[in-house]
Amino acid sequence: MSASQSSDDLTLLVKIFGKDRPGITAGLFDTLAAYSVDVVDIEQVVTRGRMVLCALVTQPPAGLEGDLRATVHSWAESMKMQAEILSGRGDNRPRGLGRSLVTVLGHPLTAEATARIAARITQAGGNIDRIFRLAKYPVTAVEFAVSGVETEPLRTALAKEAAALGVDVAVVAAGLHRRAQRLVVMDVDSTLIQDEVIELFAAHAGCEDQVAEVTAAAMRGELDFEQSLHARVALLAGLDASVVDKVRSEVRLTPGARTLIRTLKRLGYQVGVVSGGFTQVTDDLQDRLGLDFAQANTLEIVDGKLTGRVTGEIVDRAGKARLLRRFAAEAGVPLAQTVAIGDGANDLDMLNAAGLGVAFNAKPVVREAAHAAVNVPFLDTVLYLLGVTREEVEAADAHEER
Repeated sequence: MSASQSSDDLTLLVKIFGKDRPGITAGLFDTLAAYSVDVVDIEQVVTRGRMVLCALVTQPPAGLEGDLRATVHSWAESMKMQAEILSGRGDNRPRGLGRSLVTVLGHPLTAEATARIAARITQAGGNIDRIFRLAKYPVTAVEFAVSGVETEPLRTALAKEAAALGVDVAVVAAGLHRRAQRLVVMDVDSTLIQDEVIELFAAHAGCEDQVAEVTAAAMRGELDFEQSLHARVALLAGLDASVVDKVRSEVRLTPGARTLIRTLKRLGYQVGVVSGGFTQVTDDLQDRLGLDFAQANTLEIVDGKLTGRVTGEIVDRAGKARLLRRFAAEAGVPLAQTVAIGDGANDLDMLNAAGLGVAFNAKPVVREAAHAAVNVPFLDTVLYLLGVTREEVEAADAHEER
């Protein structure tokens, strides 16, 4: 609404709907231009080739509204479209305080799930201002722009509903900072890759069962991460260093990992990994994927053999958060504009420290603590939480191929 127009001024809502074709938008406004109206608002949606175009315009000069209505209906009929014109006053009602973006991921996204998510938003005091589809492959992703309720209570309300429905729902505050997040840091084992690196090494050492026992003890809280790390690595003592190349060849990237990193880099993001695993693998991943940062524990190798010890700084739960802060400082990115992705309790400090913490196929305790959760096996779905559409990803890929 222009500064000179009050909320009580008469306006006309012109709605055109029918089969989409080039020239409809230009044709409508060319028709309206003859009546010296000003544009207050425009909204256009195309779904499966059917268009709905809404134009909110000021009242035409006295005595011309009837002629405008007749002319618009005649033009619409000539275009094999339908028209509806409603009189009213002012613009859209002001949005309530608190603005959030709710991303819903389904594989598939059912009508029941959509209905219950929408109802829960209403029950929480929110209003859905706009809905937009971000992707139809490999999952269906839609984004709700919601106002009238603060982000945190809305996230809490929708998290319970999402768990019951078996869909992923991410709630983030709306605003310019969403697209300004310029550093993404990921865990490696069971996040960037499908494997647990220590288990790959253990398979070559013939000590898989012993490593699993130590891991289970750590999960029960009988050992902290550093104790369990030293205990498991000790079982690798004497293993020939040539196994490093074998393990590197066995590592399987998570589906969508390359797409995620490639797209983030094109968007100007910096990307890093932190791992409780080993630099012998993460350094290789950094080279292969063009990562900006990588940090992990380092297996000690002496005279061509693994000694069963690690050297240097230990990357544990607290270490991951510390490295996120270090990478952000080196990248010149405020911590509030960082994204962290992980799956285990070892990632919790990092997820909580980041501006957006994403639990990826994570343990329940991690899903509950993170800002957002993704439970489909495609890492590139994280892009939708950043507002990146599938069409933008594919267009960028096509441009690179040319």
